[in-house]
Amino acid sequence: MQRKTVNALRILALVIIISSIVLFAPVNALFIYLAPQSKDIQTELNRAVNNGIAGMIVYVDEGNGIPAESYAAGLHNQQSRQLAHTDALFKIASISKLYVAAAVTRLAADGQLDLDTPLLEFLPQQASQITNADKITLRMLVQHRSGIANYTDDPAFNWFAPFDEASVTAQSLALIYDKPALFEPGAEYAYSNTNYLLLGRIMDKTLGYSYRDYIQKEFIEPLGLHHTFGLLSEPLLPSVMSGYVSGYDDDLKHLAFMSPAGAMVATAEDVAIFLRALNDGSLLTQGEQALYNSLYVTSHDGWLPGYLSFARYDEPSDTVVVIFASTSGDEPWLICDIVHRRILAVLKARKQQ
Repeated sequence: MQRKTVNALRILALVIIISSIVLFAPVNALFIYLAPQSKDIQTELNRAVNNGIAGMIVYVDEGNGIPAESYAAGLHNQQSRQLAHTDALFKIASISKLYVAAAVTRLAADGQLDLDTPLLEFLPQQASQITNADKITLRMLVQHRSGIANYTDDPAFNWFAPFDEASVTAQSLALIYDKPALFEPGAEYAYSNTNYLLLGRIMDKTLGYSYRDYIQKEFIEPLGLHHTFGLLSEPLLPSVMSGYVSGYDDDLKHLAFMSPAGAMVATAEDVAIFLRALNDGSLLTQGEQALYNSLYVTSHDGWLPGYLSFARYDEPSDTVVVIFASTSGDEPWLICDIVHRRILAVLKARKQQ
């Protein structure tokens, strides 16, 4: 009798779990999750576009001399009905942090920056209004362990307002001045765009010129990345894929996010080349690579209004996958995450044939 009761309870629990998934999970993402695994990547992209993504670009680099592959699905621009194409420029959002972290690493390795120097010594004027600035080190900023609040989480921050580079830093930092720390410096982890906004200022002051020019000289040019740019500008707009927020028709391509936390624009191929170099040791020297690996991650996702970007390195298969999706929102992010896993499954199945 007890065994029957236990089995009945297990069945009831399973029914409740399944019902919860069906009732509360995003419908389109659930459809893709439950769909049969396809045998090709294009099918996965088409399925995502048919379930709410306006346009998608994917670049796959399996390494080991295997030719890289590019895919596109959906529309480059909904208004003109122009088809998505693989060489479109895209706002890569927080993937930009990989480039910034690499720049900090090189400057530290060269002795131009001390990773354990307090923020207060780097930017005394701004830091005087930041809690624990005398304890927060450059290393903690890179690692998101500073405890400084994320200015983009503040209700007063408007993602949809026009961005002006000359005033964006002052306006953004004002949102976190004199606010309590999230935690004691170094004690915990909390992702914060403010950390990378400050890193940009610190590098500019150290170099005497823009950190963007430093990244261009040290990484972009040596890698031959002719379609990577430090920020969005008017001349680039015709080549940039349009971006949309789920449920709205407005094209957000014209919004330029100027912060070092996510300002860069690039093609999927260029991002993949950079990510490969960051992971195979060809971007940094051996010493720099060891330092970088102690500081930051080697894959990154990004989000801006209208734009989702994924630059992921799968170490077991030595595979780089870059995904651009021109519709932002919780469900589109979940769809892209599922698509990424399905792409790896397609590649794995190929190798087993």
